Amino acid sequence: MIGILIVTHGTLGDSLIACATHVLGRAPEQTMTLAVGSQDAPEDLVPSALHLIAALDTGGGVLVLSDMYGATPSNLVARLLQTNQVEAVAGVNLPMLVRALTYRERPLAEMVEKAISGGREGVVSFRCERNA
Repeated sequence: MIGILIVTHGTLGDSLIACATHVLGRAPEQTMTLAVGSQDAPEDLVPSALHLIAALDTGGGVLVLSDMYGATPSNLVARLLQTNQVEAVAGVNLPMLVRALTYRERPLAEMVEKAISGGREGVVSFRCERNA
């Protein structure tokens, strides 16, 4: 099973896991978060992130999800990448996380694609269609 690490500003990662637990009806296994505070520097969090990755990786690799590309969490994540072992996707949302959790028995590269498609397909515009 592929591990999942969610690296976000504040408690967003914990909230996403709580929501995914509600949607799936059970807490996701092999999933952890790393909260990044407003005063944190990416280089200071690298050792903690590497420790979490080591704990999550049981041989299938780790998918790291971060919130906003270019912000401190994603800058931290960029320092963790290892081809075919630690991959990352920015822009995490609940549909992306649920999709990733659903496809975590597949190869890491496929899981990355499924996570991205889940995130994109989960962003839709809907409008009130009332007849006046």
